[in-house]
Amino acid sequence: MANKDDRNAMNVSGPWYVDSTCIACGLCVGAAPANFKFSEDGSTALVYSQPASSGELEASAEALSSCPVEAIGNDG
Repeated sequence: MANKDDRNAMNVSGPWYVDSTCIACGLCVGAAPANFKFSEDGSTALVYSQPASSGELEASAEALSSCPVEAIGNDG
């Protein structure tokens, strides 16, 4: 489970976030590209846009449940 106290500072504000345990596998970026992207140096993924539509929420939920290191969190 992602640690809300260990959120990556590059995430946009909001309930969805990626914490420091991210291994940059790319699963979330592939599953929900409207909401997740890699940092500029490619070392981590981050939430750059909070999910707004039902499709984005569904894709982000898929990314969360599929994350191999459980680095994605949703406090909403």
